[in-house]
Amino acid sequence: MAVMRFELEQVLGYRREMEKLRKQDFATSKQNLEKASTDLRRGEEQVSELSEEFRCRQQELGCIDEMRMYSDFFNRKRVEIKYQKVLVEQLDLVLNERREDLLEASKDKKVLESLKVRKTREFLLEMEQKERKFLDEISIQKKAGPD
Repeated sequence: MAVMRFELEQVLGYRREMEKLRKQDFATSKQNLEKASTDLRRGEEQVSELSEEFRCRQQELGCIDEMRMYSDFFNRKRVEIKYQKVLVEQLDLVLNERREDLLEASKDKKVLESLKVRKTREFLLEMEQKERKFLDEISIQKKAGPD
């Protein structure tokens, strides 16, 4: 029996590999975004806790240096949180780009896989027809037989 060979098998292999790489890129971007979001949340929680502590201790603070330390810390954390928010936004954009790349790679691969399935069906149908024709010819020759 003849063996079907898909002409675009190398292209399909390449597209599968590209999809795999895009999945890895997407996963890495997602992890980076989750880490940055967690860091942002922790920073905000830390400021909130310290703000509450400051509010409770405000009456107890005896010298201006302690108040200045709190103020400096809050200013520094405000800048860090602002930077972290920008980073999260950028990582979110990167994640969306990676998602689009992955979808495109998946579509490209699926198109070739569908083509391969269609070509395989056509090949099998053609082989069935040839086999049927061959068997019909054998049965006709047997009926005609030696006269």
